[in-house]
Amino acid sequence: MRTVVITDGKYRSSIAAARALGRAGYNVVVTQTRGDVAAEPPVFSSRYVSHIHWFEGEAADESYADRLLGFLSTFDRPILLCVGAVSLNTVSRHRPRSAEVADFLIAPPEVLDQLNDKEAVHQRCEELGIAVPRQYKGRPERYPVIIKPHCGEKFGLKASERYAVAHDDKQFDAHLSRMCVYDPEPIVQEMVVGDGAGASLLLGADGQLLAAICHRRVREYPVTGGPSTCCESFYDAEMIDKAYRLLQSFGFCGMAMVEFKGEHVLEVNPRIWGSFPMTECAESPFTFKYALAAAGEKVEYQPCDYKTGVRMRFLLNDTVAIFQYLRHGYWKKFTEGVGDFFTAKEALSSPEDPAPMRKYLKQYLPGR
Repeated sequence: MRTVVITDGKYRSSIAAARALGRAGYNVVVTQTRGDVAAEPPVFSSRYVSHIHWFEGEAADESYADRLLGFLSTFDRPILLCVGAVSLNTVSRHRPRSAEVADFLIAPPEVLDQLNDKEAVHQRCEELGIAVPRQYKGRPERYPVIIKPHCGEKFGLKASERYAVAHDDKQFDAHLSRMCVYDPEPIVQEMVVGDGAGASLLLGADGQLLAAICHRRVREYPVTGGPSTCCESFYDAEMIDKAYRLLQSFGFCGMAMVEFKGEHVLEVNPRIWGSFPMTECAESPFTFKYALAAAGEKVEYQPCDYKTGVRMRFLLNDTVAIFQYLRHGYWKKFTEGVGDFFTAKEALSSPEDPAPMRKYLKQYLPGR
């Protein structure tokens, strides 16, 4: 039985990964750095996790690489799945050492840096003939516009803090000043309209497409533009092709999500993304294929190998979003959200593995 080590159990996506791999028969080990959490991660209570391991300190510590690689060396070449960006970048920076003790699909650091740079992605899309929002140098000709740093994640910004929307000159000046604290030349783009969607892909060591799944945003929080709280699976071969051509052009391997707004590419998340639990809800073999490919086994791409039309929500976040839609007067979104409360799948819940959801609610509900 092969062992899979999943890092950063604090992230909700680790629950879906642990379940998928546990069901597939892997020995699942989940790790977490003590300095990055205030409580034990809910995934630690999953029936599919056979062993948990705490690292002292934080993932950003210089000593983290040695601790992680030392732990991996205690197994017989485990498969490594990095959920957090810091762990992913750490392994990427130490690829030769990491490859001596574990199997994984992680792109080189220069590739990750390029894909995290929104300007680099924008330019590559233009070269490939893939639509992107118009960018402005200096004050824009018309509003609304989006203002964002080249890589907000490097500054520790939350997803909702990595951009700002300006509707006039006054807002533009205020938001630009704030963003200049993180980036001396923030990106200024037109605010495009259309449905928000993501094409999530798994690329093998040689850049071949191994798996893909699409999702569209149904609701988000904040409702003015933030992380998805409810999404729906669908299939779009053209969107997958665009995402694949973009990722392959950078020499990428591993997991990534390409974010779209209508036909326009907005950015790339070259790592496990926030709505990753959809892979479990839609019964996609995404995670299982990662483990197989990382171990060097042959994996072939199968179009639309998951259920479409599956709605998934993050209960607490989506509940807050629903009432914010109500306060903003979006009655259709509100009533749709109330209906989804009874029909959509909960991202963290599973009938045969209820403990993580119970633990999550206990930690985050007021008055627990």
